[in-house]
Amino acid sequence: MAYTSLIQPEELIPNVHQPDWRIIDCRHDLAQPDAGETAYGKGHLPGALFLHLDRDLSGVKTGCNGRHPLPEPAVLAVTLGRCGIGPGTQVVAYDDSGGMFAARLWWLLRWLGHEAVAVLDGGLGAWKQAGEALSGDSVEFPPALFNGHPTLLTLTADDILRQLEEPRWQLLDARAPDRFRGENETLDPVAGHIPGALNRFFRDNLASDGRFKRVETLREEFGALLGDREPERVVHQCGSGVTACHNLLAMEIAGLEGSRLYPGSWSEWCSDPARPMVRGV
Repeated sequence: MAYTSLIQPEELIPNVHQPDWRIIDCRHDLAQPDAGETAYGKGHLPGALFLHLDRDLSGVKTGCNGRHPLPEPAVLAVTLGRCGIGPGTQVVAYDDSGGMFAARLWWLLRWLGHEAVAVLDGGLGAWKQAGEALSGDSVEFPPALFNGHPTLLTLTADDILRQLEEPRWQLLDARAPDRFRGENETLDPVAGHIPGALNRFFRDNLASDGRFKRVETLREEFGALLGDREPERVVHQCGSGVTACHNLLAMEIAGLEGSRLYPGSWSEWCSDPARPMVRGV
């Protein structure tokens, strides 16, 4: 059985050393970009490899394509192959931030057509709570041939501009409510949000124990926010296209499949002052 959204610690434990499984540590700190890799070196799940958000899970920044542009598909395929990820590999991504960064890898693999990828529910904290130890060992796996190519549709800034004139999609912004309103902005040079966007803070997908809420709860909450809009008409965005993947994952968990990503998100959108922007609710 392939895991395609979430995996629980008790489901991962007996499979840690399976030859066709790969565990990827995605820990990161936006304020301290080296923190995740440093933490990985001090201790990680047994057999886990590390992929860096900026170096491995993002592309080259141009100043107008956002803070975490998508990597080139061919480059990402090489990175994944270097980790020993092939067509039949079950991938498990984890972090220590409620899935904030692990969901990025989950989406990227799905983007390239790899279905067997799941986020460890509760991440590193849940692993420890299950009584499992961390490892300090470095690991290597034989490289694999990853032949993925983009299979999921994404939207560009021009697509969003056209949408403002002829509404077709519903934008869903995953940032904290204060940043959505244009308050306390510290990551991007301009504060505010894209006109017409609704706000769903990604951390609202989590229960008090740091794991994703129940399927029924997620379905109810997204339904209350989106009304009768079809999931296929929902487009996720955030500050840089990372936490938007968390909302996309949450909708998938809830059975609301088919929503899309605007990868450039607010950091790309606000780089052009000619694009309309809104402050407040």
